[in-house]
Amino acid sequence: MMRAFSQYQRSSLSLWRRTRNEPYRIYSSGSFCTDTTTNTKNNTDEFQSSKLQIFDRHFKRKQRDRAAWLMRPKDCFVDTVAENLLDRLEDCKKAFPTALCLGGSLEAIRRLLRGRGAIEKLIMMDTSYDMVKFCKEDAEKDVHNENIETSFIVGDEEFLPIKESSLDLVISCLGLHWTNDLPGAMIQCRLALKPDGLFLAAILGGETLKELRIACTVAQMEREGGISPRISPLAQVRDAGNLLTRAGFTLPGVDVDEYVVKYPSAMELIEHLRAMGETNALLQRNAVRFFNFLNTEHVCF
Repeated sequence: MMRAFSQYQRSSLSLWRRTRNEPYRIYSSGSFCTDTTTNTKNNTDEFQSSKLQIFDRHFKRKQRDRAAWLMRPKDCFVDTVAENLLDRLEDCKKAFPTALCLGGSLEAIRRLLRGRGAIEKLIMMDTSYDMVKFCKEDAEKDVHNENIETSFIVGDEEFLPIKESSLDLVISCLGLHWTNDLPGAMIQCRLALKPDGLFLAAILGGETLKELRIACTVAQMEREGGISPRISPLAQVRDAGNLLTRAGFTLPGVDVDEYVVKYPSAMELIEHLRAMGETNALLQRNAVRFFNFLNTEHVCF
């Protein structure tokens, strides 16, 4: 069972200009909203951004590169989460001329936008170059959103490459739960928003993959006499609300949606997670994998 938290908040955003007749462009990222100090152990890698390291951002970027090639066309689960998130735009009477879409399910958000929010300029950003390239190529084939000026940038949510007070809308669908500094990423989003801007995000909730978590724990205890982390820590509903408040948002709201997906075997579940780029990226992960013990007929998350 997967619990997706939809987090939304009014505050502020940023602008990236591109003329309507220009071809789609991919920008490399610089950091405009945050300190550009990088990890002292590796000053050449701009993606290892947070002092508190829970996730291996280098490895996660590689997983996103792989997911760009494995991604399912029109994934039912991803599309459902993206559709529910974008429905919030229909509840708002104001327009959002300039919008930023962060990581996660970029392709689904762009494809399902369908004119909602009266968006005129859309910035698509991901840490993975291959994912950005995939979204760019897919956008060139889409005639439904041809009136939206779209730019593509490679950037990190932990070092948001957007100017302050320049956006009307920030959307993140299933991406922010992989950041080492989630409050910091939300603060950067708030700083990038214009006054009365809107922040919309969906992250995986704390009960996600509960059945898989239990199966992995029991199996590893039987075989090795101990356990290692296999599923990342995820926020509970109370945590999500506190994060919005801590980031300085006003009028925060949190919804919880539960989705049950059934698979013929655990291998189908694992392949789906790989195609979504949602496999283990913990720094303390065990390199040895134990998938052969998952022989149950159905695994739900």
